[in-house]
Amino acid sequence: MNQAHIGSDFEEFLTEEGLRAEVQALAVKKLLAFRIAQLMKKEKLTKDALAKRMKTSRAALERLLDPGNPSVTLVTLGKAACALKCKLRVELS
Repeated sequence: MNQAHIGSDFEEFLTEEGLRAEVQALAVKKLLAFRIAQLMKKEKLTKDALAKRMKTSRAALERLLDPGNPSVTLVTLGKAACALKCKLRVELS
């Protein structure tokens, strides 16, 4: 058994394996997709209605709501925030 990682934290392990950025991006995307879905439910918005408010295609909205697809632009997130009447904050900490 490889004991190299005993006592280290998970972030350290991901960094050593070269996976930290990818895992972090997927985690953030999952949270964003979940939050957008919550807001859609609260506003009683269908995917078609939100796509129309965003002035985008249903396919683009599907990509935004797909938690396994980390590709998303700030422009798309901004459109979603405006359509859902909320603020978009991007933070590096």
